[in-house]
Amino acid sequence: MYTRILRFAPSPNGHLHLGHAYSALLNADMARERGGRLLLRIEDIDTQRCRPEYEAAIYQDLRWLGIAWEEPVRRQSGHFADYADAIAKLEARDLLYPSFESRGEIAALVAERDRQGRWPRDPDGVPLYPGRARKMPAAERARRRAGEPFALRLAMDAALAQAGVLTWRETGSGPQGQSGLVTATPQRWGDVVLARKELPTSYHLAVVIDDALQGVTDVVRGQDLFWATAVHRLLQTLLGLPEPAYHHHHLILDADGRKLSKATQATSLRELRAAGASAADIRRMVGLGR
Repeated sequence: MYTRILRFAPSPNGHLHLGHAYSALLNADMARERGGRLLLRIEDIDTQRCRPEYEAAIYQDLRWLGIAWEEPVRRQSGHFADYADAIAKLEARDLLYPSFESRGEIAALVAERDRQGRWPRDPDGVPLYPGRARKMPAAERARRRAGEPFALRLAMDAALAQAGVLTWRETGSGPQGQSGLVTATPQRWGDVVLARKELPTSYHLAVVIDDALQGVTDVVRGQDLFWATAVHRLLQTLLGLPEPAYHHHHLILDADGRKLSKATQATSLRELRAAGASAADIRRMVGLGR
């Protein structure tokens, strides 16, 4: 019988809030109930927004909640070579291409497409890539890549042709209650960005590489990442990585029914602690009882 390995993977770009507490506690509870191991990963590929003081606060908050994890902690910023290796493998199979439009240029292209009928959006509501970089002559592509900023995109149709039909095992539930064996539809995301000139990875690529290298068997995370699992299953298949089981949990919402987030200034755990809340109070507040 193999050992179950779970992980909690926050980004140190702000203080943890009740949504993080729920996910961290649920991972810890499930690891304990299954006789498994809990890992902590710091997802700090965004070196502009991630700060050491927020990472230190993560450790403080988790210890206050009574959560223990195995050392060493994996920091994504220390493993860019792992992600670059994966990018090289995908490029060798002609599955990536560079695009050169700025965000403003892409927004203008989307607006133009929308005037002809609403341009398709991904499950997060972001417009699919509308440019024509994939049709660019190879010589021009190489010349521009040598000197201009670029994003490396996955050629989705070619990737799907190589990967075939994809599924994943869902032990939690999706936004519409999906569970059991779920059919993955990564084409809904279009030609997703996997790296940029200045950064050799994206969230989608880093998370599947990290989970594989850390031996994660059960990915327990929020329902806001349910649809992204399709992209992760595609990358796992293309790169020959193991497939974990997935458990997507409900989200902790604010009074207006919105997901708690750092961007909307959700009350942090350290603020709740300063106001007199105990770790047991936090468990009750997120619906985990004891």
